[in-house]
Amino acid sequence: MILDEAVADARLAVWEFDGARAWLEQARQHPMEPLAAEVWVTDPAFDQVLLVRHRVRGWVPPGGKVEPGEGPRAAAARELLEETGLDHDLLPEPVAVTVRSYRADWSPTLGLSYAAVVGRDVPLGGEPSQPAAWFRLDEGWDSVFPQDRERIRAHAQRLAAMRAVGSR
Repeated sequence: MILDEAVADARLAVWEFDGARAWLEQARQHPMEPLAAEVWVTDPAFDQVLLVRHRVRGWVPPGGKVEPGEGPRAAAARELLEETGLDHDLLPEPVAVTVRSYRADWSPTLGLSYAAVVGRDVPLGGEPSQPAAWFRLDEGWDSVFPQDRERIRAHAQRLAAMRAVGSR
């Protein structure tokens, strides 16, 4: 069941924001739609992030709504491909779980964030009306979710530290 996959990934997520796990436990008692999934794509140096220009939200990670019958991880991979042209493996561990309103006409919903590490030399494609671009993590970008900057920076720093420990 899709909700079971979302709950399992929410429990495994490295970061929790907005009291998402408690919110999820309460929300499970009612129909919960939509469910959102996105991908935090960093470069191998962990100093850049790949974002897409959304017409309303500004620069945001590639992502979107989980379609009926689709799990959140599969939705994240699909959205990454559709919005950036990247067909890339996601890291095994979900990065974050959050609760937010993605549209004014939606009630707050669960969002699951996954991660990928992709070289900046890989050609980008995707949707012409929603271009993808690399941004330095030590600089800001225009987004309706400004808290994402620090969250993605912390994620990149964690990955860099894990790589440094693994290379010893």
